[in-house]
Amino acid sequence: MEWILLAIAIGILLVAFATYGNTAARLRIIEQKLNALLSHHGVDPRQGPLLSDRVKQLAMDPGRKIEAIKVYREETGAGLAEAKEAIEAFARNKQ
Repeated sequence: MEWILLAIAIGILLVAFATYGNTAARLRIIEQKLNALLSHHGVDPRQGPLLSDRVKQLAMDPGRKIEAIKVYREETGAGLAEAKEAIEAFARNKQ
């Protein structure tokens, strides 16, 4: 009885690993296609998130960084950490 349960557990693990490998490969292909589309439309896929002119203007003033993060979140629906990173990355690149 224990051997049967062990065999079933191993079978489930093998299926899970095979599915994960297939998913990772499909994700890489989708990412390559998305990068090709972005490049075709003149957007550098490595440049990071696109900021509106309003957000860029706010982000250039260190005293308005929090306001820039708020506006970015409103415009994109991004989370706090993602918005903070986008604004800080923009500020770093402008210096």
